[in-house]
Amino acid sequence: MVVLQTILAFAVVIGVLVVIHELGHYLVARWCGVKVLRFSVGMGKVVWSRRYGPDQTEWALSALPLGGYVKMLDKRDEDAGPIAPEDAAREFTAQPVAKRIAIVAAGPMANFLLAIVILAGLYMHGMPEPVARIAVSQGSLADSAGLRNGDLVTSVNSEPVQSWGELRWALVQAAMQQQPARMSVQRPLASGSKEIIETRLATDTIAAADLDGELIERLGLDLARPPALLGEILPGGPAALAGLHTGDLILKVDGLPTPDAGSFVDRLQASPGRPVLLEGVRNGQSFSVQVTPREERVGERKVGRIRAQVDMSGATVTVSSAPVEAVTRAVRRTWDSSAMTVSMLAKLITGQASLKNITGPITIADYAGQTARVGWISFLSFMAFISISLGVMNLLPIPVLDGGHLLYYALELFSGRPVPERVGAILQRAGLGVLLVLMAVAMFNDIARLIG
Repeated sequence: MVVLQTILAFAVVIGVLVVIHELGHYLVARWCGVKVLRFSVGMGKVVWSRRYGPDQTEWALSALPLGGYVKMLDKRDEDAGPIAPEDAAREFTAQPVAKRIAIVAAGPMANFLLAIVILAGLYMHGMPEPVARIAVSQGSLADSAGLRNGDLVTSVNSEPVQSWGELRWALVQAAMQQQPARMSVQRPLASGSKEIIETRLATDTIAAADLDGELIERLGLDLARPPALLGEILPGGPAALAGLHTGDLILKVDGLPTPDAGSFVDRLQASPGRPVLLEGVRNGQSFSVQVTPREERVGERKVGRIRAQVDMSGATVTVSSAPVEAVTRAVRRTWDSSAMTVSMLAKLITGQASLKNITGPITIADYAGQTARVGWISFLSFMAFISISLGVMNLLPIPVLDGGHLLYYALELFSGRPVPERVGAILQRAGLGVLLVLMAVAMFNDIARLIG
């Protein structure tokens, strides 16, 4: 079931992004008066097609599901045959260079526009996310910066932070730009009041080559988990038989502190069929009780459970914006994501970042499936990010990609003459070689992650 869901989610992501990308090329080509012969979703042999419109454009599905293309009337196409005199003015290379640039650039621009529309819609709808309350590892950069467990981050580098996702994004940007993160946090006090702390987290000391790992972990930060507070006690279970109540706060398991719900659940799962001593607080009074977690099988693993609900989610905040602000935020997020992708690519080229950052279809499919299982908001957010990445990748000045063609046309615009066909053919082969190497690296990384 999980595999099927992953495949379907991947098909939706790739299908939508390819269709939007190629629609950008198609609509601008039509607007510029160029005749479109075929619109294909997929590459290779056509397996299904229908013809529509005044030009009888062929709308097709092709055998290889990755990618797609718009085939225009082009005299360079050896298989097209002679061009009818009435269509000569509608041939692609007969268009002014500015129109050719617009047609080629329209695909990546459509991907950026899709990301903006998705993100703006999500910002207007509101996205429930965990609040930016942190847990700090001892001896870490976060610990050295004076951050403490339970701190609530309210801003990073003067930009307000509402959620855990916004905090992660702000720290990644600071690290990519090799800047420290100036943070403002609220710290709860024993009296019930709050203290405002200003500190500086040394994100500028994280080497670019280390950004392929989990940056937040490298900084020594994690999302703060809620305390081990018992919810509903299921009748007849170990918790009910031991006399545990809803609202009990568990502080220790076998004498070991349980600072949060996660550590409490972990210790119970590690003790199937073995009595454990729980110490906690009930209605302001300390108590202790012995309970024996029931042994249950999860896959190949035996775990202990006491049949009591424990809230693992913690506090959340719904981040929403008015329409104008939502569009502004979406444009800024799309721009920042694009700039970060370009920066990472530059670091890959210069050897400052690891090639492990390059991912392929297997990783994309995995994340598509994971986000689909989480919910439609996570899935759409992921789709927006992939759409931005696709737009940026297609603008790279590599022959075969849109960016390579834009480079040709830019040279033509400044020199007044097109790139010679012989030079273009050599560059196309070189570009194809680069693309194949990148695909091989991506597949190797995907398989390594899968095995790992």
